[in-house]
Amino acid sequence: MMGLAVIVGAALVRAQLSALWLNLFYGFITGFMLTAASMTINDYYDRKIDAINEPNRPIPSGLIKPKEALAFAFILTALGFAAARANAYLTNIFCFLIAIIAWALFATYTTVGKRSGLPGNFLVSICVSLPFIYGSYATAGTIEPNVLVFASMVFLSNTGREITKGIVDVKGDKLRSVKTLAVRYGEKNAAVVAVFFYLLAVSLSPIPWLLSIVSMRFIPLVAVTDFGLIASSLMLLMDYSRENAKKVKKMVLLWFLFGLLAFVVGVSG
Repeated sequence: MMGLAVIVGAALVRAQLSALWLNLFYGFITGFMLTAASMTINDYYDRKIDAINEPNRPIPSGLIKPKEALAFAFILTALGFAAARANAYLTNIFCFLIAIIAWALFATYTTVGKRSGLPGNFLVSICVSLPFIYGSYATAGTIEPNVLVFASMVFLSNTGREITKGIVDVKGDKLRSVKTLAVRYGEKNAAVVAVFFYLLAVSLSPIPWLLSIVSMRFIPLVAVTDFGLIASSLMLLMDYSRENAKKVKKMVLLWFLFGLLAFVVGVSG
């Protein structure tokens, strides 16, 4: 999804994508590899928590050794930075700088920030938002208002999803002193805060149309996204159990996809 997010970021600035296929190729590789590296590092640091919450994952299940995971993460990082350097050569140095910032933020989250709770959630959401900005710079060498609006919506809704994820992982997080909102204030209060961020994201959705940076074709798909986030919010408020929070967490990814489509269709119309 992060590789595709780079391409969507390019589409949002109305770049001539067919003429910039090489930029898109390197951009996709950058987003794909650095995200994979980040997730691998996260699995390494979370291996003891995952042994409780998700024992079937590769490291706690014994399928992959911790040292093998680190070696794999190093290879993925090197490939991601090489692709970002190629993008910087084709457009400007900001591509490489954004890639470094994104990787550094996720490394900070994994090693230090995760235990902080909400600040750690913000770090992850910044990392999820940056690929769209990267795609804009990788093809157009600039960033336009619709990219910033969409990145903001992604930031807010992903923060809600991260808080929801804290409800799912509360048992293991307590044992490892991870101070998520669910651990510190309980699952119910965490659900309320998650819903707050989901609804903030929904409140931004009319802005692109009001500013005339998307066409009418944007409205039906973004309406699906808004309805989905509102429905997911109601589900979470009514039932903030681990099982239901896990369902909501997965559903929100689907609403992300409709949001992506809404912006792509809206700027192409």
